[in-house]
Amino acid sequence: MSGRGHPLIVYIPGLLPKPEPDVHRDALLRCMLTGVRRVDSDVAAAIEMTPGSFDVVSWTYDFYRAHRDFSLDADAVDAVVAQERASATDIAEATSWLRRFARWIYRLGDLLPFLIPHVANERMEVHLRDLRRYLSDDKGIAQHTRRMLKAALRAAGNGRRPVLLIAHSMGSVIAYDSLWELTHVDRERARVDLLLTMGSPLGQRYMQKRLKGAARTGRGRFPHNVRCWKNLAAVGDLTALDRDLADDFGEMLELGLVERFEDESVFTYFRLDGVLNVHAEYGYLVNERTAHAIAEWWRTAAV
Repeated sequence: MSGRGHPLIVYIPGLLPKPEPDVHRDALLRCMLTGVRRVDSDVAAAIEMTPGSFDVVSWTYDFYRAHRDFSLDADAVDAVVAQERASATDIAEATSWLRRFARWIYRLGDLLPFLIPHVANERMEVHLRDLRRYLSDDKGIAQHTRRMLKAALRAAGNGRRPVLLIAHSMGSVIAYDSLWELTHVDRERARVDLLLTMGSPLGQRYMQKRLKGAARTGRGRFPHNVRCWKNLAAVGDLTALDRDLADDFGEMLELGLVERFEDESVFTYFRLDGVLNVHAEYGYLVNERTAHAIAEWWRTAAV
């Protein structure tokens, strides 16, 4: 590996309480390896055999002071790893007129924020509350969260380990802010080979105005420590309202800050208590397109 350390996959989850770290990590790794094994069994075996190949930045307990009971999700995780692809029923639900209408309403709220209180349901209000807490850095919680991720990236950099950073949902905002700070505030050399965002809200105008560097232009606006960026967005995902991030962050390509930027839509099929949740992290991680991205990166990084 030309003097480099073993490849490292770092995962940062989104909002809402997660199971206890070891339990959560095992469930995430199980989903990820199931997907990778289907597209490249040799890479899946290599990930399993490589010590410390998968690390989860478990920030949500400090944010919520609570863990989610994994028994609530266990049967659904069993089901999603047993299913190889989205069924016709899954696809029909993800593309239904009800989801398309909800997407239109949410996008209208993103364009006209004063409408949000009038269109937000209870779940959306909870997410907005938690999002505002992060954005306002309530009691330093946002800085603390970013420090956790930056510590993992620094350690990987010190060990000369190639890094795949997988960021789900709000985790993609934390990842982006952390990478920007490493570039422009901390001025450190920690780098990410591939940033893989899943179900990301980074396409929302509301979010873009509040990212680190949003007030700057040119090279000062973006992080400089991402070699490639791939974004996956599930059809019907109301968090990833804008499934194409290249039109918002494509300037990074023009400035030579990234070598490649890709957007791809996917169909996910995680169901909790029979209800399709296209945004769920387990559904993204087991997905075939996620698996292909991980396998392709690992084969390059492990050379």
